[in-house]
Amino acid sequence: MNDVRVGVTPPWDLGRVSAEDQRRRLAAVADAGIDHIFTADHVSFVGGAGIDGPVRLAAIGGMEPRLGLYLGVFLLSLRHPLVAARQIASLAEMAPGRVTIGVGVGGEDRHEFEVCEIDPATRGRRTDAALAIVRRLLDGETVDGDGTFYEFADALIRPIPEPRVAFTVGGRSDAAIDRAARLGDGWLASWCSVGRFTAGVAMTEQLGAERNVDWQHGLQIWAGIGDDRAEARGYVADGMQTFYGIPFEAFEKYTPMGTADDIADFLMPYVEAGAKVINVSPCGPTREAEAEVMGLVAERLRLG
Repeated sequence: MNDVRVGVTPPWDLGRVSAEDQRRRLAAVADAGIDHIFTADHVSFVGGAGIDGPVRLAAIGGMEPRLGLYLGVFLLSLRHPLVAARQIASLAEMAPGRVTIGVGVGGEDRHEFEVCEIDPATRGRRTDAALAIVRRLLDGETVDGDGTFYEFADALIRPIPEPRVAFTVGGRSDAAIDRAARLGDGWLASWCSVGRFTAGVAMTEQLGAERNVDWQHGLQIWAGIGDDRAEARGYVADGMQTFYGIPFEAFEKYTPMGTADDIADFLMPYVEAGAKVINVSPCGPTREAEAEVMGLVAERLRLG
């Protein structure tokens, strides 16, 4: 048996249906044996689109208490760390033991940072400073700003989340791996080969060896669901191109497509390389089919 948790994004049309249908669709995800819901986070992405990650998870957590809540990933540099810490603490208070926060630097849309009056060139350093502050606040410390980006003094957050909230660090770069080793509980990889994932896990644990961390490495990807690869490719290519605004070919080699067995076969080497979390944005013919297939994938991955 593998100790792996599998999560999916909320059904794409969740916000456009009645409250009763929202509960029904989330219940179908939980009934399928999926461990958690994960969601992206953007303030004003391409064309003004966005998702407030903590707010969305709070709503979902209240509708379906069987599902864990995974923020993947939080653009922490766009928030003041004290405000971010309060959001996370409030979420954890209402859903104790169900919350994991993935943090990333973003940057796919530089204008998103500019309209938030953040210099995009500082997003990595701001993320480092903010993440260190948030973690200390949620551990119960009284915290001062870092003196470069944040000048506050004597900040405090109560109540302290119990159990402790886990943080992972998303990204493909060596800088993300270094940040995960210094400040996270794991590396949340995306769009990388099994070889790169294996090397990244080893690098994270080597760099962070003195921290005595129960590492929670993960992989976050999209997947196409269908009776064969061609059908599945059509669904996921359309979904990704609509979301990112760039051709699917850039992502294709990192994207599993097909039946539950096809997707599980693609993902199993990552689990064997140390992935404790698999987050998948499924694209298929119906929301029901997406939940059913991903439930089968989760079962396969746990059985090994």
